[in-house]
Amino acid sequence: MQSVIIKASGEEPNPLAFVWVEFLLALVVFGILYFAVRKWVVPNFEKTFADRTAAIEGGLEAAETKQAEADAKLAQLEAQLADARHEAARIREEAREQGAQIVAEMRDQAQAEASRIVEHGKAQIEAERQQAVTSLRAEVGALATGLAGRIVGESLDDEARQSRVVERFLAEIENDQSGVGG
Repeated sequence: MQSVIIKASGEEPNPLAFVWVEFLLALVVFGILYFAVRKWVVPNFEKTFADRTAAIEGGLEAAETKQAEADAKLAQLEAQLADARHEAARIREEAREQGAQIVAEMRDQAQAEASRIVEHGKAQIEAERQQAVTSLRAEVGALATGLAGRIVGESLDDEARQSRVVERFLAEIENDQSGVGG
């Protein structure tokens, strides 16, 4: 812009010369811009900054709240996990005890069954022994009677006589065995 002051002498204007009109015009325009920026732009910036600050602080508070909730939930889950581990250990111990009890019961049952079988076997052997003794007595008696009849030369067909002879003979055999063994 050229200076409003024109010199008549034909000299060229000094570019470094101070021009008041331009200064005042620049000052007025600057003041209007400053006022407009201060009135409309700065409040919008401040509102945006305040909103962002509030959003960030709200986000931080929400994050802290969520972190606290997560920590509480983690502590709760860890407590539940510890309880579950204790419960599992208790159940394992109970199962171990029940297993030992079942084994002991089965062992007792097996011993009782074995004792019953042994007693039954002993009773059966004793019965068979008694039967064998009775059978042998009858056979020995018949043989003894036959031999005695041949030796004596008389018949021992009489039942009472035959019984007496057999009993006497068996008693003598038992006495001989106890005298030899003792």
